[in-house]
Amino acid sequence: MRTLIYTAFVSVDGVVQAPGPENGYRNGGWTFQGLDFLPEVYELKGREQEEAGALLLGRVSYQAFAPVWPSMTEEFPRYNAMPKYVVSSTLEDEDLVTDWGETTILRSLDDVAALKETDGGPISIHGSASLARGLADAGLLDRYHLLVFPWVLGAGKRMWSETDKDRQKLELVESASYANGVQKLCYDVVR
Repeated sequence: MRTLIYTAFVSVDGVVQAPGPENGYRNGGWTFQGLDFLPEVYELKGREQEEAGALLLGRVSYQAFAPVWPSMTEEFPRYNAMPKYVVSSTLEDEDLVTDWGETTILRSLDDVAALKETDGGPISIHGSASLARGLADAGLLDRYHLLVFPWVLGAGKRMWSETDKDRQKLELVESASYANGVQKLCYDVVR
């Protein structure tokens, strides 16, 4: 069984929207503004790219990343080469970019559950807040890789849903604190 890992930049109050620049979100780019850049904060991101066997995205994140990431050959060589899966009920094959390698459209969370049953390395989920909330609510996520930034952003897409559900225990498997106030928190979902 493959491991589903949600990796996110998140504010202290749980916002994951627009950590990079985004039009229309007043706090867009919050990970790159007002904090000292420390390369060690992003070590986790390089390790994720090396360990992942596939990339899973929701439609909105796919449409944001697909025009940009294929040209970022130095930053994302492994992500660009690995299989990609997009969960969408509206995308069609002709909507997929042709220069980003093998991409498969999944139509439901049941399709994601079936993908987890296949052979291969971990599946990394970037962005895709709505998808991640749905996967968490369905009990499909196995691990969280969080870089928590010292911001309270207020409005914005949240990492966690407000669904009424049984509590879920997480086990801290890796953590670090950095001089710029960012915290690395990696949790396994306890079943």
